[in-house]
Amino acid sequence: MSDSEPIAGGPESGEVSSGVRRGAALTPGAERPRGRFVPPSAPATAVAAPEDPPPAAADPDQAAAPHPEAVTGAPALSAEALEIAAGYAFTGPALDLGALLWDGRCHADAQIRIPLPMLNRHGLVAGATGTGKTKTLQLIAEQLSAQGVPVFLADIKGDVSGISAPGEDGAKVRERAGQVGQEWSATGFPCEFYALGAAGGGIPLRATITSFGPVLLSKVLQLNQTQEQSLGLIFHYADQKGLELVDLKDLRAVVTFLTSDEGKPELKGIGGLSTVTAGVILRALTSFEAQGMGDFFGEPEFDTSELLRAAPDGRGLVSVLELPGVQDKPQLFSTFLMWLLADLFQRLPEVGDVEKPKLVFFFDEAHLLFNGASKAFLEAITQTVRLIRSKGVGVFFVTQTPKDVPGDVLAQLGNRVQHALRAFTPDDQKALKATVKTFPNSAYDLEELLTSLGTGEAVITVLSEKGAPTPVAATRLRAPESLMGPVEAGALDAAVKGSLLYSRYADAVDRESAYEKLTAQEAQTEARKQAEAEAIAAEKARKAAGRGRPAQDASVVDQVVGSGIFKSLARSVGTQLGREISRSIFGTRRR
Repeated sequence: MSDSEPIAGGPESGEVSSGVRRGAALTPGAERPRGRFVPPSAPATAVAAPEDPPPAAADPDQAAAPHPEAVTGAPALSAEALEIAAGYAFTGPALDLGALLWDGRCHADAQIRIPLPMLNRHGLVAGATGTGKTKTLQLIAEQLSAQGVPVFLADIKGDVSGISAPGEDGAKVRERAGQVGQEWSATGFPCEFYALGAAGGGIPLRATITSFGPVLLSKVLQLNQTQEQSLGLIFHYADQKGLELVDLKDLRAVVTFLTSDEGKPELKGIGGLSTVTAGVILRALTSFEAQGMGDFFGEPEFDTSELLRAAPDGRGLVSVLELPGVQDKPQLFSTFLMWLLADLFQRLPEVGDVEKPKLVFFFDEAHLLFNGASKAFLEAITQTVRLIRSKGVGVFFVTQTPKDVPGDVLAQLGNRVQHALRAFTPDDQKALKATVKTFPNSAYDLEELLTSLGTGEAVITVLSEKGAPTPVAATRLRAPESLMGPVEAGALDAAVKGSLLYSRYADAVDRESAYEKLTAQEAQTEARKQAEAEAIAAEKARKAAGRGRPAQDASVVDQVVGSGIFKSLARSVGTQLGREISRSIFGTRRR
């Protein structure tokens, strides 16, 4: 193939793929020097210089004869490109992402990879809509699973479930595999499918209000900072009194009690709760529940250690959270993903640097997590991401541009896969320039390259085995080996119902918690007040009749206080008094 010919199977029909060098424009048909390319795994000293061309001949036809090496058609790499390729020549286990793009050519011998031990140093997968981010997640998840690493993926649009089924062979897949040096084989991977609450499409995944905590719940309810602090006070009271907040009705019962005449004195010693703020919280809870989101909170609560399992054949289990049913509720599902991560952080022991991650967690639509977040929420995210690495968990944020992620979080993302960006508007241009500044210096003109990448191509830089950033590499990515699309609804339902976890989490349980305890307490209070009123009325009647109170008549109040149900309630509340609960960074906890 001559340099002027388009590459078959490029991102668009007949389009020449990018790989734009800094300061060097691509000119179709231009002459380029040719030389040997030594695979990057070879020692640097083994890279031989191109043989000297034969001396010029007097005969013009002889002078125009091609160099013998050019006859082979082997693509040549410049010294800059060889340096990039050598930066990805890792000796240990790694994930193969694709092949280097340079001067518009795809070089299958120059493989772009991520060292497996560096996956817990976190990462970013970014790019405009339609540039191939989802397929990149699928590609990485497949290889992690194959190497025994569990993966968590959020399936917002419903097109990731295909990872459980073998891919479909075809001319385009084979063409892409040939370009990038991939030995493609249709393969499905072990999966578990989850859904939030009873939203359908997966094993119900629930959390209790108590474990969700006030910071995350404030994000879901869209409360301001003052209201968030008041909600924290409510959680503090419930923790001290042993009032388990399992679902929304439990929280509503506690807020209602604390604003009642009987409950107001309870909070005097720790700051009180304004009626106005309590009213805002109650209205937010009512609206939240009216949207059908109450089912996401309750029991049995999901055990996040389920995400760390391996399949019987030793491959890592891919946990897919199906979200099409709640894709119009971004505040909910993005915050719920953060709860999963926070719970893992709270539960897992410190392990330091490991040969391979215990779990890689892909945080899709990450910008939804940060939009409108309070300062406390952002600080909690930053601290969680910083510290969870030492617990063997890698986190990849998936969004459109790096500017969607706060700087303190972005600084901790050592592995970067940046798909194409658009530059149609002034805001797009600003985002493009900001994105370029987040990359190390490179041999490419990144502003031009990032707007000319095709679907399934990306600019990549990762951490080497020594923890240093690799050279920036334009890359044509490999094709996923699993199905690039959703599985049939019947197959998905069969996979869910056939899971061993389905019977454990399918049916909700409503045990005694704050609502039941406070309802019983209220009933006892009403009974006591009624008994006191009846006793007073009886005493007045006796006095009016000129009779004294019989000594043998026991006080009705004493009878109520001495009753079995009152004693039971007193023991239930009394045994919890003074029990302070330690909460994690996000205020989450688990009983």
